[in-house]
Amino acid sequence: MKKTFRIILYVLAAIVVLIAGLLTFVKTALPNVGPAPELTIKATPEMVERGKYLANSVNVCMDCHSTRDWSHFAGPADPATWGKGGEAFTQIYGFPGAYYSRNITPAGIGNWTDGEIYRAITSGVSKDGSALFPVMPHPNYGKMATEDVYAIIAYLRTLKPIENNVQASVSDFPMNFIINTIPKPAAPQAIPDKKDKVEYGKYLLNAAACSECHTKQEKGQKIAGMDFAGGFEFPINTGIVRSSNITSDKETGIGDWSEEAFVNRFKMYADSSYTPHKVEANGFNTTMPWLMYAQMTREDLAAIYAYLQTTTPVKNTVEKFTPKK
Repeated sequence: MKKTFRIILYVLAAIVVLIAGLLTFVKTALPNVGPAPELTIKATPEMVERGKYLANSVNVCMDCHSTRDWSHFAGPADPATWGKGGEAFTQIYGFPGAYYSRNITPAGIGNWTDGEIYRAITSGVSKDGSALFPVMPHPNYGKMATEDVYAIIAYLRTLKPIENNVQASVSDFPMNFIINTIPKPAAPQAIPDKKDKVEYGKYLLNAAACSECHTKQEKGQKIAGMDFAGGFEFPINTGIVRSSNITSDKETGIGDWSEEAFVNRFKMYADSSYTPHKVEANGFNTTMPWLMYAQMTREDLAAIYAYLQTTTPVKNTVEKFTPKK
């Protein structure tokens, strides 16, 4: 009996040592995506303009890295705060920790090399080698064409420097270990020919990271089979808003939408006469940065529509908004 008991103790001790060793490895040896590339981007006016378009209208970097005015519809980002960071993505939204967008103006990343910025955007590893939680969807950005990422970096260098010290992000257990396993080396893809609307739309959809908000998640993990089916909950100051089903399902998604209806849904916010209205207490609001996405070209929006029509239809009725009681 004593011998059996000792064997059990030895086995348990071995398991504890193994787990401790594994956790130590994950915490100290990862992430491991390699050093930041030796890179000096020679910006041109055309490159900066492309980067501006991507950062403000497709990837919408300024949506998360600026201050949004939630007293008005769609929380328009204040241009005077573009890039200053500090937006909170915490447990209240279902994230496994408290994450804060960093200051990406020259005041915040001016001492980063182009290679360090590239690695952060495409692989999720910060200047100091720590892992970034993919609330900034670096797995998506790692698939973007190298020249597009370079263009974004070139544009960030032109932002007005804003002094703003952002608090450090903190992951809850066990994400504080898991986060180190997420970063992967970039796997850039070429920009598809615009004539292939579906493939080009797929590229843009990845860059815009639409799946991040339009796929319901649990503890930071997307629910299998619910891609683009909506239902992700965003607690806001007036209640809870949920992302829409944008699959090709004809009843609960956008399967019966025409291309014109889809494109116009965005472009209505690009009209020069449009001004976001003030949202009353308990009134409907949305986290969707309509004013930014509205600046995409009609051609790009039509390509995104073409790809979404090829997605697997998922029947999922979403209650769009629940006002605060």
